[in-house]
Parts: sequence; structure tokens; C-alpha cells
Amino acid sequence: MQIEAFIIHLARATQRRPQVEHLRAALPMASHVVDAVDGQALCEGEIAAVYKRHIHRPRYPFELRRGEIGCFLSHRKAWREIVERGVDAGLIIEDDVEVNMAVLDRLLEVVRGHFDKAAYLRFPQKLNEHGLVVALGDRATIIEPRQVGLGMVMQLVGRDAAAALLEATGQFDRPVDTSLQLRLSGKVQILTSYPVCVREISREVGGSTIQKKSKPLREIAEREVKRAWYRTLLRMNKRASGL
Repeated sequence: MQIEAFIIHLARATQRRPQVEHLRAALPMASHVVDAVDGQALCEGEIAAVYKRHIHRPRYPFELRRGEIGCFLSHRKAWREIVERGVDAGLIIEDDVEVNMAVLDRLLEVVRGHFDKAAYLRFPQKLNEHGLVVALGDRATIIEPRQVGLGMVMQLVGRDAAAALLEATGQFDRPVDTSLQLRLSGKVQILTSYPVCVREISREVGGSTIQKKSKPLREIAEREVKRAWYRTLLRMNKRASGL
């Protein structure tokens, strides 16, 4: 199984460049740096071409920030790289991530015997997803979660899954991880791996390039209420669809 790594890196985030080089040196496969799309540099026309409010249900309650739009476009860029290079799968990693390479090796051993090119395997930061076990190995487990978790720090994306995701997300209305929760493409099998082998270290490498540095208390409270209601609607939709 041919796997190559794709590290998403925003050029102006110069404090993260040493971490990019560290990852490239440590990963057990060939790696490439994907130049992240800078949401702050996008013009209104470029944003309007890809971002539309309320495409899918349940409706997403927040307007996307430019950084979130850039993040989504960056992952689409990585998916396209997987397709165009013709590899079986791509290990997509954001540049503010530390990887436990020993655990990753164990997980990849399980993957090589069970991974399909239409699969999308998440590497979560927390052990909070549950579902059907699809593969077991040496202290390594792959499950098909009932509820897809959030976060995009690292994923193994099969070539067919990457193509299907590109087709399904030409326009989007919510962040990339929240879009994956909707399972927009029935052609993609979304999986989750355990144990945890990734840790986000954005604070150690200059802070987030997506979220605002601080928010008023009122905005925080309003967003929490809307977020809770959105999660309720999401659960209701899943029950109605039998997922």
C-alpha cells in the first residue's frame, strides 16, 4: 500500500516551519508540504465561489471566518494532491501537530491489512468515539464511529475517498470537520483509530491561525447556546436517517 504524507503549512506561520521539518524527518513515508490557503488573502469573489450559507441540514448557525474557509480549502488542496499523485492513500497532517511515531507505526500496520481506498481514517486527540470495531492489531484498533468526531489534526485519506470528498465539497457551508460529520458522500467510509497518537501544539508554535485570539463574553455565551442547539439537531437528523 503506497502512502505518502501531506503536511499543510501556512507560509506566513514561520514559527511552525521547524515543526514541519521535524515531521518530515520523523514520518515513516515520503512527505510533501502543501501550501495552505490563506483565508485572510482571499478576495470576496473567491470566497463567494466556494462558501454559501445553509446548503445542508441541519443549518449551521455560524458564519464562517476567513481562517475556517482557508482551512477547508487547504484540506481540499491536500485531497487533490492525493488524487493527482495517484497514491493509494495520503496521511494529511496539520503543521501544529506532534505525532507519537511508535503508536502511528502500530496503527499503520493494522491499516495496511484492512484499509480501502474509499476509507477516511481519523486520528483523534481524545478517546471519546464509539462504534463498530472493524480491525484489531497489536494494541491498535480501528472503529467505524456512530458519531464522527471533530478535529482535523491528522487523517489517512484513501485516493477514492479524496476524489469523492472533492466532488461533494465544491461548495460548503460549515467547517471541514463539521462537514464530515454530515457524511456528505455515501462513497466514503469514515473510520477512527485508537489509541491516541497525536497532540495539537498550536500554543507552542505561535498560536492558532484560524480562530480569533479573544472573544467578548457575550459572544462566547451566544455561540455555546447555538452550538448546543446545532448538536441536538444533528442527533435528531441522524436518528431520523437511521444512522
